[in-house]
Amino acid sequence: MSTTAERIPTRSILLFWLPLAATWLMMAVEGPFLAAVIARLGDPAFNLAAYGVAFAFAILVEAPVIMLMSASTALVEGPVTYRRLRNFANALNVGSTALLLVVLIPGVYDALMTGLLRLPGEVARLTYGSLWILLPWPAAIGYRRFLHGLLIRSGRTRLVAIGTVLRLAGMATTGLVLFVRGGIPGAWVGAAALSAGVVTEAVAARVFARKTLRELTSAPATDARREAAPGYRAIAAFYYPLALTSLIGLTVQPMLTFFMGRAPSPVESLAVFPVVHSLSFLFRALGLSFQEAVIALLGKRAEHYPELARFATGLGLVASGGLALVAFTPLADFWFITVSGLTPELAAFALPPARILAVLPAMTVLLSFQRAVLVQGRRTRPITIATALEVVGVAVVFTALGWWVELVGVTAAVLAFVAGRILGVGYLLGSMRRVLRRLRG
Repeated sequence: MSTTAERIPTRSILLFWLPLAATWLMMAVEGPFLAAVIARLGDPAFNLAAYGVAFAFAILVEAPVIMLMSASTALVEGPVTYRRLRNFANALNVGSTALLLVVLIPGVYDALMTGLLRLPGEVARLTYGSLWILLPWPAAIGYRRFLHGLLIRSGRTRLVAIGTVLRLAGMATTGLVLFVRGGIPGAWVGAAALSAGVVTEAVAARVFARKTLRELTSAPATDARREAAPGYRAIAAFYYPLALTSLIGLTVQPMLTFFMGRAPSPVESLAVFPVVHSLSFLFRALGLSFQEAVIALLGKRAEHYPELARFATGLGLVASGGLALVAFTPLADFWFITVSGLTPELAAFALPPARILAVLPAMTVLLSFQRAVLVQGRRTRPITIATALEVVGVAVVFTALGWWVELVGVTAAVLAFVAGRILGVGYLLGSMRRVLRRLRG
């Protein structure tokens, strides 16, 4: 990682970012693969809906740990900061697992799923089993994201990508074995495959990080470095807005699940939403992977902002162009019917929202770039405010389109998602400029 004023060549940015992009792209393959498996098992509409609901709740429960990769990339500079952030991360992992256990208490679960969300009985039953299978998910995600941040900071991004290959292998093997075995609901097959994959990746991350951990823990902790290292209160102050950002942001998918359950065509919308979401995530992953690269490469005084901004512009155009190529050409039928295994009727529900989402990958690149600049400038609070504005925008727009205009639920959901994202990135533009002026000044 260069922190000098020397210009970073585009090729160097590309080589640093590519393993991270490969990591996110491989993770993005999970959704379409598992949706295709579930669609080929019994009762595909109910099982796809249950898998989508369970995945939404699993993502929500992991919210407190999702930013550990950014935190360890930005904060860990020696043995003292490593140990403090490791202890902090372990506490978050335990807390996230406990939160999922609370959701699984029968009285709490029934109140959420059949009372609040009003899920059909069969979908609620399948979702309950899926969430039990996903119990290892939050701690495994938090542990490996903490270690991945250390690998990224030390320039070992290739090892992050290798770990994801192992995750995919564990996920695919589990999914295919259970598919061939038969007799297991598709939603449970998908949940088991996800859990096996993330546990495999967490173990691989620990093995791959051994050298990095030895370097960190063997470095002498001088008095000056010890005094400069943030304490637990300072770590919490830095991390709290990031965790709150994740918590607020990740409420979008459960919230949209709630909204779609009360909008026109609820079962069809809940069934195709994870398929459409997975397709868009394949292209949004390019932008999501860019955040840690910018944090690592930007420089203490944002000296490499121009090169990274140019790279981000090209990346955004490529990402949105790729999704548009699928959504607006005959590739759409190939993806939804041949690859994803949807019936022609369900594929017809999926096509309009997929086209609407074509703008989202470019906006994801912009959002990741904005967040990275703010994290590097230790200004995380605006990220939380922007995410809150985004969620409010999603709720307002869906209420108008899904309940008043009575659009099909999934179409209203993606329109609301795009509108909320526009609101969020618009707010962050001013905050990013102020941080850049301070860093450069």
